Amino acid sequence: MEAYTDFAGVYDTFMDDTPYREWADFLAGLIEKYGISKPAEREAAVLQDEKASEQISEEEALTMERNLVLDLGCGTGTLTELLYQKGYDMIGIDSSEEMLNIAMEKKEKTGSEILYLCQDMRDLDLYSTIGTVISVCDSINYLLEDEEVLDTFQLINNYLYPGGIFIFDFNTVYKYETVIGDTTIAENRDRCSFIWENYYHEEEHINEYDLTVFVKEDENRELFRRFCETHYQRGYTPEEMSEFVKQAGMELLLTLDADTHREPTEKSERVYMVCRERGKR
Repeated sequence: MEAYTDFAGVYDTFMDDTPYREWADFLAGLIEKYGISKPAEREAAVLQDEKASEQISEEEALTMERNLVLDLGCGTGTLTELLYQKGYDMIGIDSSEEMLNIAMEKKEKTGSEILYLCQDMRDLDLYSTIGTVISVCDSINYLLEDEEVLDTFQLINNYLYPGGIFIFDFNTVYKYETVIGDTTIAENRDRCSFIWENYYHEEEHINEYDLTVFVKEDENRELFRRFCETHYQRGYTPEEMSEFVKQAGMELLLTLDADTHREPTEKSERVYMVCRERGKR
């Protein structure tokens, strides 16, 4: 069963307490400190659009590529929009058409100029290099095999502008094994509720979660639609991810606990990594 199909319609409802603004501030700080992408004034972007029909110099074209920021696994585009508001020239990629439809609705409401593409990160295909790639909210954990992670990282490295950076997070083995594995979580909202049942497969480090959602169909009647989705995510250790980064040809610049923003410990549940492009293979 495909993930993020029917669930896409209620995803933002159940993510209402996610600190997206804090994430956007944190990511922008990392880009400013380690990256090569610069936020642009929107007035400058308008002038660039007016020159679109004119021939631009090679230097201008390279500057445009260097300042591109890709949100890989962008979902419904909430974080993508926040980074766009900070001035970044954004691209959002997700494999779920349903999630991207909601992202496009947000784009229409805000008037942003984000480019959204429906792609599987394992088959990343871009029209140019980009200065920054981010992938957060455990998107990388949906890669279940070593080869999938390595191939994806190599693709990212291939499309990074020289010296560009890749920022990503991942849930750890500890989190699945100790915190959420084999637990059941249930939440209620005004118009929908969900039951999230976790089953941890220790040998493969894979967490299976079966999601059952009830959505109110009619505001005037107690009539609910029920649907189910099954998701699979694999936990990784910082050591495993560090090796994938190295094998993909990137340099690991920084590893942080996502909650404390300090060095990870054996009990870190989510970890950030910042990597830099160091040549192509």
